[in-house]
Amino acid sequence: MNDVVDSTTRSRMMQGIRGRDTKPELFLRRYLHSLGYRFRLHRKDLPGSPDLVLPRYKLAVFVHGCFWHRHPGCYYTTTPKTRQAFWEEKFLGNVRRDNRAYVELQHLGWRVLVVWECGFKHCRENLPDISNLIQSTNLHEEWPPSPPRQREH
Repeated sequence: MNDVVDSTTRSRMMQGIRGRDTKPELFLRRYLHSLGYRFRLHRKDLPGSPDLVLPRYKLAVFVHGCFWHRHPGCYYTTTPKTRQAFWEEKFLGNVRRDNRAYVELQHLGWRVLVVWECGFKHCRENLPDISNLIQSTNLHEEWPPSPPRQREH
């Protein structure tokens, strides 16, 4: 199956994908700040350079896109029809790198919170009181705990 756009257009589109300061990340930062939480951004001295770090709670927060980081069972975790082997290897590498960072952070005494992009697409008005996730004693938490199964219309 061929791509619906030419390779130059596809290349330009892919270059526009941001790795930091994404809409979900900015939304979460504003939300946490409004609740009184203070954090540091993209600490390169920690494994995986977490998007947000709350040192007071020893919490590293990753804001992941469901497509790129393969949110299990999520509607948005699709695979392109062209060059499937390339994409599967790319996604597998992303997931391995993420898991390695989580384990390394936990060995350093940090807890990990993964916030998935789909949560913002479906729960913006009804965000949970994230305080319980921040103050939890669990080493690894995810929000939303289960992904939406289909796209809202």
